[in-house]
Amino acid sequence: MAQVENRTLREIMTKDLATVTLKDNVYEAACKMRDWDVGMIPVVDEKNDVIGVITDRDIVIRGLAEKREGSAAIEQVMTKDIVLGNPEMTVDEAAKIMANHQIRRLPVVENGKLVGIVAIADMAVRQVHHDEASDAIYEISRPSMH
Repeated sequence: MAQVENRTLREIMTKDLATVTLKDNVYEAACKMRDWDVGMIPVVDEKNDVIGVITDRDIVIRGLAEKREGSAAIEQVMTKDIVLGNPEMTVDEAAKIMANHQIRRLPVVENGKLVGIVAIADMAVRQVHHDEASDAIYEISRPSMH
């Protein structure tokens, strides 16, 4: 059994994922979030390269608050400036990146292709790097200075 300190994202990431493309609209993304019970969905191109993410918050802030309709293009509301992880990254490295960027979920890519997502909850629930995950949750939950 691998030592906890050496656990990689490949070992804890969720591999069965919902995705959307630029051909989808905000309504379709919201339905996938509901059906998959998730708050973030990666946006991929035809080669399965991650080009952004759409979150429930994106839909509210850039969608509803800007009076866009459900038929609005994903591209109008998605987050394009995203941070990505790789499967060989340690849980500790990922927790630090997530804390620094105040993000709760990290898309994991290999050779540019989406292979999974790791959430702060994955780290805490599996009791992997409990201290780092706890620190990351604290940092992510801090009010933003924006």
